[in-house]
Amino acid sequence: MENPTARRILVVFTRYPLPGRAKTRLIPLLGAGPAASLQRKMTEQTVHVARCLSARKGVRVEIRFDGASTRAMRHWLGSGLRLRSQGEGDLGQRIARGFDTAFASGNQQVVVIGTDSPELDPSLLAQAFGALEQSDLVLGPARDGGYYLIGLNRSAPGLFGGIPWGTEQVLSATLSCAARLGLRHALLPALDDVDRPTDLPVWERVRRRASTLAVIIPTLNEAAHLAATLKPVLEEHPEEVIVVDGGSQDRTVELARASGVQVISAPRGRGRQLNAGAQAASAAQLLFLHADTLPPAGYRELVGRTLDHPKTVAGAFAFSIRDPMRHRRLVEWWVAARGRILRNPFGDQGLFVRRDLFEAVDGYPDWPLLEDVEILRRLRPHGRLAITTTAASTSGRRWLARGVWSTLCLNLRIMLGYYRGIPIEQLARLYASPPRRL
Repeated sequence: MENPTARRILVVFTRYPLPGRAKTRLIPLLGAGPAASLQRKMTEQTVHVARCLSARKGVRVEIRFDGASTRAMRHWLGSGLRLRSQGEGDLGQRIARGFDTAFASGNQQVVVIGTDSPELDPSLLAQAFGALEQSDLVLGPARDGGYYLIGLNRSAPGLFGGIPWGTEQVLSATLSCAARLGLRHALLPALDDVDRPTDLPVWERVRRRASTLAVIIPTLNEAAHLAATLKPVLEEHPEEVIVVDGGSQDRTVELARASGVQVISAPRGRGRQLNAGAQAASAAQLLFLHADTLPPAGYRELVGRTLDHPKTVAGAFAFSIRDPMRHRRLVEWWVAARGRILRNPFGDQGLFVRRDLFEAVDGYPDWPLLEDVEILRRLRPHGRLAITTTAASTSGRRWLARGVWSTLCLNLRIMLGYYRGIPIEQLARLYASPPRRL
């Protein structure tokens, strides 16, 4: 059983992707630049997995790097990560130093990984820490005879001496050494490393899977808007489009089914409906879109490119209103300013995130409103929230119904109440109160 009070740290070993010094065994096939680019992408994928584990389990993350300065690494991978040089010596000496430093800092469970196994996911990392409750040593075997993960729950002097690094005997030699030291060990499932030309299909398979997209649209009596929204959504052929209906009494469900998208039902409430859609989806990227919000042209590539940035954990489109109304430019300016200052977009801008991180922060809260603000608060400690320069186009119906100045004042009161900790039910009653024209 996992000990929730144990101090745990995940240490990621990587090299700065300098052409000619990264993925050297792939240079004859790919060239120095593309090989370094592959190293960069694989490191970013591993750091994303580490962030998911940190969000889900509270595990600390440290990056042990080689080939660059701390400043260069932080510029590349962003803030929120502990960065430390690997130091001198062979691989065994550097790994041993990583363990010694981590245990000296008071950690009780230490897991070290590289960046060569793109199939490594947060659940395997969680399994590794769980194994250390019963075993002294946990190893993730690589199919080339090495290992992609090693973890200890106590210092083990001598474990890394005399290992033939870079050969097919690394795992077997480590297990023999562990037996001599009296370490109880556990093994994780075997994975492929990507080091040689024959390994490249593994990376391509993971990359294709990571680029799949599901568009999730919650609905409640949205027949007047849904068809217009689905048209640009379907034009870019996402792998999944899921309409989650909360009990519509109009033709919403009929229109959605006629368009050929998946339709599911969920209890009324935007947070519940969005979570139900995410649970039904299988794609790696999730775009949550209001039924009256049109995504921008090229949205699929834009979502993928934004989420590919190593510092970014979630994103949203810029905001625009398509209905003619007084003070429209003022509203758009106000929303843009709020986004720049607070990095706090609203759901009608379209929110997108990788599904594993979405699950790690437990998805949307079951709130009557501000579910979009709350999930962004949960995501913010793990990286940057990006707002694209390209705008989605949303309906101005709420602004037209209540009035621009009244809606601005109401939004401000609700956000101030949220930051002051006023119960969400009280804020929901305020939101549903009759409009007062100013």
